[in-house]
Amino acid sequence: MKLSVNGKSHDVDVENDMPLLWVLRDELGITGVKYGCGIAQCGACTVHIDGQAVRSCQIAAGEVEDAEITTIEGLGQPEALHAVQSAWIEHQVAQCGYCQSGQIMQAASFLQLNDEPTDEDIDFAMSANLCRCGTYPRIREAVKTAAKTLRGA
Repeated sequence: MKLSVNGKSHDVDVENDMPLLWVLRDELGITGVKYGCGIAQCGACTVHIDGQAVRSCQIAAGEVEDAEITTIEGLGQPEALHAVQSAWIEHQVAQCGYCQSGQIMQAASFLQLNDEPTDEDIDFAMSANLCRCGTYPRIREAVKTAAKTLRGA
């Protein structure tokens, strides 16, 4: 099958029902997406499918053959970070860092839908992404900063 990941086309020889997470990590070597729980409860494996945040551990590769898949590696580059990535650095969000790519991908997708979020909006949107280190206050502040940047404020 042919998958479009981070703007590049990839031919992969996998079963249609193989979880996208394992195609990305094991077949394509894209390791920014993390395995956390395997049951879509933690958010560590969050990627974008056509701009929408999804849990890659629970979506089959065959379901996304005609979609644009974006991982943390495709969100921004060191010389041109996405606003969420810049805000994460500014607020020093990461502690252990394991969940952060999923957190960032969730936040970026959320901010496409709501560029003036309240604290409650942010907490709700990010509630399905778990952080073992408890950096939720820094995550909230980083999302607010990114929202301002994306609005051009």
